[in-house]
Amino acid sequence: MKTYAPRKDTFIHAMLAGAFLLPVVLYFADSATFSEKPFLLLPLAGPLALFVWLYFDTYYIIENGQLKYKSAFLKGTIDIRKISKVINGKTMWVGIKPALARGGLVLKYNRFDEIYLAPQDKEAFIADLLAVNPALEVVEK
Repeated sequence: MKTYAPRKDTFIHAMLAGAFLLPVVLYFADSATFSEKPFLLLPLAGPLALFVWLYFDTYYIIENGQLKYKSAFLKGTIDIRKISKVINGKTMWVGIKPALARGGLVLKYNRFDEIYLAPQDKEAFIADLLAVNPALEVVEK
């Protein structure tokens, strides 16, 4: 079993920092109101919790010929032998994206399915996929 950490882009760091800083800025902007009614900050807890969950709970595992991915509420398993093509360096803007960065990998599997991943070490990830499925086509973008 080999676990891959996701690459974390500057954008996700900025979003996480913004989600943390917004309640603090709002609190200091009108501390009297928020001191009396701190529950007014609760609507900001949802997006913050989601960003923290995504940030700390995204990973990819290759084991027993399977690729398992998890990113907060997105999780699944793909049979590596059914992956036909890996496009390296492409960003997919729609579809399933358990990733935290741009310029990752698009994996095409089954007949019409594709998923976007962004492991920290793309070359090792591709090498491990090729070890299981040597017929895999790797395309550089």
